[in-house]
Amino acid sequence: RETHEAGLYVLTIMSALTASSLFTSSALRASKTTTTSSTSNKNKNKKNSSSFVVCRSQKQQQQKTSASSEKSISLLAPSSSKNECIQQIAAKSKAPPPPAATGPTPTQIAAGVFAAAAIGVTARKAMKKKAKKIVIAGAPASGKGTQCELIVKKFGITHISAGDLLRAAVAQGTDDGLKAKEFMDRGDLVPDEVVVNMVKSRLNEPDCAGGWLLDGYPRSASQAEALSSYGIEPDLFLLLDVPDEELLERVVGRRLDPVTGQIYHLKFFPPPDETVAKRLTQRSDDTEEKAQNRLKVHHANVNAVLSKYKNIMKTIDGNRQKTTVFKEIEGLIKSM
Repeated sequence: RETHEAGLYVLTIMSALTASSLFTSSALRASKTTTTSSTSNKNKNKKNSSSFVVCRSQKQQQQKTSASSEKSISLLAPSSSKNECIQQIAAKSKAPPPPAATGPTPTQIAAGVFAAAAIGVTARKAMKKKAKKIVIAGAPASGKGTQCELIVKKFGITHISAGDLLRAAVAQGTDDGLKAKEFMDRGDLVPDEVVVNMVKSRLNEPDCAGGWLLDGYPRSASQAEALSSYGIEPDLFLLLDVPDEELLERVVGRRLDPVTGQIYHLKFFPPPDETVAKRLTQRSDDTEEKAQNRLKVHHANVNAVLSKYKNIMKTIDGNRQKTTVFKEIEGLIKSM
């Protein structure tokens, strides 16, 4: 985030310098034009002066060499030469005036100022529009998955589910996956050393630079502290609040379509046809017994997590229509 904001700050400075450079160049061109015109005038004056000196010299020479017999002519010659000189000087003095200095007009300056201001405003908005970093929490079956889909669709940030990361590791049979499986099957929290590195690595991938939505993690104070130790801090913590009895009904009736990844519910969101219904599976931890244990673990740990993020936490009533819940969440995210 700091690198991104620094880049945007540099953009603002460069925009201002560009505008300043444009005005400075205009002023320098105007100054150069004025200086050139002044130099040209000086050269013309010097030339006129030289012509006048030459004429005087010719007059004097003519006076010295004229014979006395031609006195009447010699008397006229100086006057004629003088008139010639005067006429030459007058002709040269009638040269067109130097062109006026050309610089930016008041209208051009005003347009430049407004353009620079517009660039600055755009850059400042970009700086303010920092990446959205959100954590969404709630008990199992509180509706986190559904709301995450809606958030991602609306705001285009990257969704990261700690549960999905763990289940993928289990399916792939990795060392961490095998360690996690025995805890997940009991409904217990997976040890921090197993899951923290998974989450940290995922958050450091390029697609998270524009913002991320961390789903179902952290679930304990130790996990929250582990994230902080890596410099990972959310800006908004959403907590979906649903009564336990409602949660149990949601969990037990939940089914997964292994082909599409779609989650259905036998009561609230049944499959579209019999073909899909026959291939549905139930997660190993979605039985009533394991769900009750997961709720117990959730309540035991959630308070410690909430105390960590109390300054950025917003509690949402999750026992409503999903569209109603999302409308409230959307307003909170937009106000970030």
